[in-house]
Formats: sequence, C-alpha cells, structure tokens
Amino acid sequence: MNIPQRDYWEQLFQNLKIEGRAFIDGQYLPAVCDATFDCLSPVDGRLLAQVASCDLEDVNHAVSVARERFDSGVWSRKAPAERKRTLIRFAELLLANADELALLETLDMGKPISDSRQIDIPGAANAIRWSAEAIDKLYDEVAATPHDQLGLVTREAVGVVAAIVPWNFPLLMASWKLGPALASGNSVILKPSEKSPLTAIRVAALALEAGIPAGVFNVLPGFGHTAGKALALHMDVDTLVFTGSTRIAKQLMVYAGESNMKRVWLEAGGKSPNIVFADAPDLEAAAQAAASAIAFNQGEVCTAGSRLLVERSIKDRFVPMVVEALKAWKPGHALDPETRVGALVDDTQMNTVLGYIEAGHGDGAQLLCGGQRTLQESGGFYVEPTLFDGVDNAMRIAREEIFGPVLSVIAFDSAEEAIRIANDTVYGLAAGVWTADLSKAHRTAKALRAGSVWVNQYDGGDMTAPFGGFKQSGNGRDKSLHAFDKYTELKATWIKL
Repeated sequence: MNIPQRDYWEQLFQNLKIEGRAFIDGQYLPAVCDATFDCLSPVDGRLLAQVASCDLEDVNHAVSVARERFDSGVWSRKAPAERKRTLIRFAELLLANADELALLETLDMGKPISDSRQIDIPGAANAIRWSAEAIDKLYDEVAATPHDQLGLVTREAVGVVAAIVPWNFPLLMASWKLGPALASGNSVILKPSEKSPLTAIRVAALALEAGIPAGVFNVLPGFGHTAGKALALHMDVDTLVFTGSTRIAKQLMVYAGESNMKRVWLEAGGKSPNIVFADAPDLEAAAQAAASAIAFNQGEVCTAGSRLLVERSIKDRFVPMVVEALKAWKPGHALDPETRVGALVDDTQMNTVLGYIEAGHGDGAQLLCGGQRTLQESGGFYVEPTLFDGVDNAMRIAREEIFGPVLSVIAFDSAEEAIRIANDTVYGLAAGVWTADLSKAHRTAKALRAGSVWVNQYDGGDMTAPFGGFKQSGNGRDKSLHAFDKYTELKATWIKL
C-alpha cells in the first residue's frame, strides 16, 4: 500500500471535524456535568479537541440504555447470520473511512501514519469481519444422554459488556473485543483511554450507519478513576473486559467482587523474553526482529521483546548486529510516511521511559545506543530506541514493564538457564525462541510460562490464534474462537422425554 506524503495528511487534518462527545443511544452527547478534558497530540503538542469527561451519571445512562436494548432483543435475538451481515458492513465502513481513522489514530496516539494506515485500521476491520464470519458457524451441543433424556448445551449472550481498552492500539484492541461481543448478541459500552479516545468516538457513528441498533454500542470517553471505576462497580454490567496495566487489572477485579461478581477478563502487562540461542538459523534475521520487537510502536506494546536473552558464546557478535539494526528505527514526525518510530503517547509516558533509562544507568547497565529525548523542537514526545548491555535480571529495567523503546540484553550459558531467566518474572504474556534445533525449540516453548511463544520470528499469529497471558499478564483470550467464551454463558437444558 502506497502511503500519501505528509502534506496530504496535513491537508486532511485541516479539513477534519473531530468529535469529542460521548455516544449513547445512537447520538453524540456531552457529559451530563458538561466536563471536558483537553486531547493533545503527542506528535507536536497541539490541541485536537475538547473531549467529554464522562462520570457516574453518564455510565448509569449508558448502562440503562444498553440493558433495555439487550432485553428488547432488537440485537440479541437477531439470527446470527443477520448480525454477521451488519458487522461485515461495519468492517467495510472502517475501511471506507480508513484515511480519516488512521489520521485520528496517529494524531491522538503518536504512532507513525504508515502503521496506522497499513496495520491498525485494516487490522481492526479484519477483526470485526473475522468474528462476524465466525458467529453463524459456532454450533451448540447435544449431550450424550439416556434414551429417555435430551441434554442440550447452548451458548447465550452474557448481556451488557463494558470494554475498557488501552491507548497503544486504540481501535485495534477495541475491535478484538467489539467483534466477538457484538457478534454474540451483547450490548457493549466501550471506554477508550483518555489518552487516545478519538477513533472510538468516531466509529460509534459508523456502527450506527452499518445498522447496529441505537443503544447496542455506546462509547464513554473519560478517566479510569471516574468512568472506568463506575463501569467496574455497576451492578448491571454483566462482563468487564480490559486491556492495560497489571495494577489496574487487579483493581478491576476488586471492584467486580465489591459489586455483582461480574465476569472480568483481563489482558495485562508483559516483560517478554526474546531468547537467541547460538544455533539460531539466521542471526541477521534475529537481530532485525529483536530491533523491531522493541522499537515498533515506540515500544508501547504489551508483548514488546524487552528482554533480549543471548547465548554468551555469540553475544559479542550478535549484540552489535542489534545495535546496527536499531539505526533504522529513528524517531521522526509521525505524519511522515517514512517514519518508523513516532512519538510516545504523552509527556507523562515520555518521562516514565526516561526515568527507566536513568535507572538503567544507576544500576550499572551499559548503554550501547539511544537513551535520549529527541525532536524537542517539534513540541512532541520522542525518545530514541535504547539498548542496555550487561543487564542482570534483578535490575528494574529487566523486571518492570517500561512501555517504551528500552531493550535489556541478558547473557545465558545453557537452555536451562535461559528458561529460568525467562520465567523469572511476574508476567507471562509472550516469548520468542531462535534455534535451528527442532527438539530444543519444542522443549523451550513448552517450558516457557507464556501465552504466546514464537519460534524463529517475533510477534507471529493472526486472528485464528488466541492471545492472552499466564500469571499476572491476565486471563482469558482475545482473538480466535476462544474469544467467544468471554462473551457468552453456557446453559445446560435437560429434558425428560
């Protein structure tokens, strides 16, 4: 796909009408209290919009509408094939408006426009379409029963779903949840991050245009401690799905317990190991993948390969290859189609990343490249991809999720040591393994406590593969048919014949 030059995107921005209000019951509305917050672009610091800051009253309104629509059956009782057709129209509208949505994503979150246009928006449309196509192919069950009994096992939509999504892939992460939730017949309330709410607000109107009934899909922008907390505590929300930090995920579980024991499905943090053995089949490919695994999306990726475990016998040869590969990941203006590394989402995140870089220095790690803020004259929040060597797994930069382009190199001497280091973390989201030994690849993959393991690549998979984590990286799975488990209840009906 050829991406237009920067002047095209600048011109499109000049003509863009950015909506900042909530979307409830098929219409855009201000927050009940009229509160707003500034939506600033991390690209250059400019004000994009005043966005509604929703709170308890807005949540009560949205949940009431969503419940009424669910109970009415206007969406929940439609035949699966009908819901499929409507959701496919929704996916097509995402693609028809892809330039506008990509621009909003980049302006709002800071990622390169090429990524927004080539990855995020097509990926979101594909996620919606995939779930839509699946829904009329999911069959219920007939139990093995005595001849005078009939046992049925059926799936039913859970009801009202609240989806709280992160700022790093705003529309894509939302679509991973919207697809199966809506396809199953639920009503959905989407709370985007206050750091990147604009695409969620915009696509609400596209959902209505596609034919999703008013009130079935609602969007509530606002802060986690207000709108997010109110959704988590609401007695009439049946399921809460979340992607974000482990700290917030734990708090949401508490809120669910304090309210109605709503189902809570969480995809939380990661500190993923990328293990390169001496017998890796292509060290140059492994080096390129290691650079991409930490620099893509500015390192603001839950599965970022932020711990690079390298067998000691090849470390002196391999690490310079990674440093060289990182040179291609130079921060630039996010609206330039040649840019591969954009801006961090805001000044708070930038300062967090810079703080971890200082911690790396303080703990005695050796800085080999990067480590500085750059492009300050732009008014945006840019940090160079950074690599530390000589890292011990006890250091903060090796143990805590940074959510920025900071890579830690850790040496190992055996497969057993690599597995021990890799698993020595509270997280368990993803891992990479590079080896030409098929048995070693299988043994290592089986031993790693991670929801996804990629062999001789990093970040593989598509919509057919479940995504989620072990340990404090969360529970449940996005993507694949397994995602439907989060949005449905199983009912056993036993009939005496």
